[in-house]
Amino acid sequence: MDLRKLKTLIDLVSESNVSELEITEAEGKVRIVKGSGAPMMAPAVMAPVATAAAPVAERPAVSAAEAAASSAAAAEAAAEAAGHAVKSPMVGTFYRSASPGAKPFVEVGSVVKEGQTICIIEAMKILNEIEADKSGTVTRILCENGQAVEYGQTLLVIE
Repeated sequence: MDLRKLKTLIDLVSESNVSELEITEAEGKVRIVKGSGAPMMAPAVMAPVATAAAPVAERPAVSAAEAAASSAAAAEAAAEAAGHAVKSPMVGTFYRSASPGAKPFVEVGSVVKEGQTICIIEAMKILNEIEADKSGTVTRILCENGQAVEYGQTLLVIE
């Protein structure tokens, strides 16, 4: 990862309400964590085989956002049990169609073929077409149009 891209990522994290960002690419892994009042340390760039664990402070109570996230994770686990989960290959913004007002790529009940475009994820102003990795029928769409998605998050289910 080049230094300009790394600096851009650090600036985005520091200027936003995101507290942590982790990106994995072929040439390595970068994890940027925004400090909470403590002096900020430089982010570590790790080799693809290297791993590091950061200490995590315990929190006394669970916030409403964390409770919602855990219930969303439980819903994803239930969806995976019912069919093939198509997961997000990156962090970005989920879109069901190529442009606002256009017909969505797929609907619940749509029959898709392997390799067919099923949605778009916008990451760093680049629109990435996501293709079905299995043929079948779309049984559930778990993301809303314009919703932020995480790496590995289930987007939809195909049976």
